[in-house]
Amino acid sequence: MANVNPDLRKERENGTFSVEKLTNLLDGGKHVTDRRRHVERLALNEFSKGEDYNFMSRKERYISALHKTERALRCCKEYGLTKPDEVYWLWQLAFPHEASPIQLHGDMFLPTLTRQGTEEQVNKYLPLAEKYQIIGTYAQTEMGHGTFIRGLETTATYDPQTEEFILHSPTLTSLKWWPGGLGKTSNYAIVMALLYTNGKNYGMHPFMVQLRSHETHEPLPGITIGDIGPKFGFDTIDNGFVQFDHFRIPREDMLMKYSQVLKDGTYVKSTKLKKSSYGVMVLVRSMLIYYLAIQGLAPACTIAIRYSAVRRQSEQTKSQLEPQILDYQTQQYKLFPILASAYAVLFTGVKMKEIYYEVDNEIQQGHTERLPELHALSSGLKALTSSMASWCIERCRLACGGHGYSAASGFPKIYVAVTAACTYEGENTVMLLQCARYLIKTYQGASNGKKLSGSVSYLSDKVNSRSTITSEFSLKSLVDAFKHRAFRFQACGSDPEDSWNRNSVVLTKAAEAHCYYYMVSVFESVVEAVEDDAVKRVVGQLCQLFALFAIHENAGDFVQDGFISNDQMELVKWKELSLLSDIRRNAVLLVDAFDFHDEFIGSILGRFDGNVYANLFEWAKSSPLNKPEVQESYIKYLQPLLNPNKSKL
Repeated sequence: MANVNPDLRKERENGTFSVEKLTNLLDGGKHVTDRRRHVERLALNEFSKGEDYNFMSRKERYISALHKTERALRCCKEYGLTKPDEVYWLWQLAFPHEASPIQLHGDMFLPTLTRQGTEEQVNKYLPLAEKYQIIGTYAQTEMGHGTFIRGLETTATYDPQTEEFILHSPTLTSLKWWPGGLGKTSNYAIVMALLYTNGKNYGMHPFMVQLRSHETHEPLPGITIGDIGPKFGFDTIDNGFVQFDHFRIPREDMLMKYSQVLKDGTYVKSTKLKKSSYGVMVLVRSMLIYYLAIQGLAPACTIAIRYSAVRRQSEQTKSQLEPQILDYQTQQYKLFPILASAYAVLFTGVKMKEIYYEVDNEIQQGHTERLPELHALSSGLKALTSSMASWCIERCRLACGGHGYSAASGFPKIYVAVTAACTYEGENTVMLLQCARYLIKTYQGASNGKKLSGSVSYLSDKVNSRSTITSEFSLKSLVDAFKHRAFRFQACGSDPEDSWNRNSVVLTKAAEAHCYYYMVSVFESVVEAVEDDAVKRVVGQLCQLFALFAIHENAGDFVQDGFISNDQMELVKWKELSLLSDIRRNAVLLVDAFDFHDEFIGSILGRFDGNVYANLFEWAKSSPLNKPEVQESYIKYLQPLLNPNKSKL
């Protein structure tokens, strides 16, 4: 602590709980924290040094990412890291707020192959893919269609004479567009295409397609492929396009676990295809919620809160030391609800991971009953949490004033990484409507007497017509408030006489209300399970603030039908503000508990030691524009303007 900024040192000395115990809670136990730190030390030894990402061109960032990818794979092999969490911890420090060009190889290519390939196909391709002797991506989205899967245009027409499928891009809008790693890196792809056989269209199916030569990495004849160009972020990934010109693949390269085409062109339909086909998407969306907390919300509020404890500005009383901006209530109101949101999303993400693995295990046993619920919940939560994270990160940036605009703050990298989640893996409005479609169906079932379970069990319950909120603000009364709102919106959105489109705004609200209720419920259950009294108190305060802030921000939803009275809403506002001062004492410790390394956060403003200004100056001096050779541009362009007579001599 000797070299720590005095203000940050004081913050840490005055805390009321054990940071280590809260870190253990967030990790899922002390043994997990210890193991994570061990893996991170290995990663830091390998990746802590290197050229500053902010001063590199896109080409340099991509090449650097390939180099780091090779090193990360080597590290995992050398240290025997095979468990998903351990691999994630290492890659997180290798690619902080970035991504490897081969990310979709692990996130989409391998899961789709293992879940939709036959035993023979998995035995053929999986060993090669696991050894990275082939690198794959997942090509579904097209230039003209994304979330609307049935609108995709790429065709795979079976030719029984040669026992081959002919892949073709019939229109410009049918080009596969956006798959990560497609532009330069991958030599294989699982391509989603419309299956035609014996003159009939059987809808979308997956095909294993070799894109490039094993020897030269050049595109195979009949394939036009490349990078789509600079984007809003993710400069380390070569998102690409591919156009097929009557490109032929063997019949055996259609992934046939759930349906198949026989040699003569006969299509054998599977009754399991409809549900099993979106299992991989559910995986990605379920994991994405945890990612949004760890890669986005938690680092952003860590930066903003640490910097707000270090930054002093303005006078409250003349001749006194300028106060820390974290002491201003307006700053607390900007940041502490975001801190509470980070915890809420993190706990929800952990829960979603647990549920996914449970459901995935059931799917492997042939039971898909819970998959529709998980699909709806993961879709709605993906939409809600990604929108929430984007808004919160921008608010954190603004809370840091002018320095928040600098790349040195770390916010640009965090923001562009998180805001992309609002559209990839399903555009958010469409995701909410997918969630709503399931909710309306289950609500109608509950109305007919069906007993529901899981995340929608409340639709079978009798809900209170009036809030039980008092000045005590029990967590149960807050959970009940969100339960009532969610129930009411399901009822409002289920009018069978109205068209889906005319009701769609209400339906998105219904999905959001359902997901908020789920998040508050998960948060409350975590608080109730905490054993340490001091940790329980601060986590409970965050849970209260998360719920109260959401009630205040959406006050109309709660008072419209008289559920919350005007007097109760005044209590909500009063408690919300009083919690700010309660959380203020522990704010720095609450972000310390995330246990992020400075190398991961990548922010001078959010350094653990709080020594912002000296390091900000050193970082600025390292800019390539400050190198001597830049003087040549002065001689070539500025000197003729500034000294026209001298330039003629």
